[in-house]
Amino acid sequence: MYTYRIEQAVRAASILHKDQLRKGSAPLPYVTHLYAVAMIVSDYTDDEDTIITALLHDTLEDTDYTEEELQEDFGGHVLELVRAVSEPQDTSEKQYSWTDRKKAYAKQLKKAPMESLVVAAADKIHNMRCIVEEYYDDHARYLNDFGGKLDERALMYQDISNVLNSRLKNAILSEFNHVYTEYKNFILDVKKTKESRF
Repeated sequence: MYTYRIEQAVRAASILHKDQLRKGSAPLPYVTHLYAVAMIVSDYTDDEDTIITALLHDTLEDTDYTEEELQEDFGGHVLELVRAVSEPQDTSEKQYSWTDRKKAYAKQLKKAPMESLVVAAADKIHNMRCIVEEYYDDHARYLNDFGGKLDERALMYQDISNVLNSRLKNAILSEFNHVYTEYKNFILDVKKTKESRF
């Protein structure tokens, strides 16, 4: 699906994330993730605001794009959807640990609009696929790039999976569960590798 507003979202995402790269051996521009998430989403819905949200889902977290600018450019509904899939950010009053951020994100999904749940599922599908593909034969590099808290990572995805499986009514859920199973098996293999080294 291609519309004028989606084109504007593609341009905004490209500019806002222009200096960011994905983790991995190849220096892929970060926007490749956003385009992939939008393509996955478009396999399961033709709702324009949901596809735009997929393209912009990391702007409030990872760029200096403000909520006011997002609302002005794409409307209040897109702002609501993006907010629901944005982790809380540090302020002068409160600093969040990695675990706090992930727990807050999963908690937000319990009240998030359905469209945001579709984007969250697509986001995690792409992230998990990329991790398994990139590190399948190189567990040591995975541990080096992402740290050794494997149980925390597994629990973080489990919390999200629990919410999606209890709330989401969309065919994307089947694909999420399939990819999540592959990811869990990968994490188990990494754990075995880690334990064998000590």
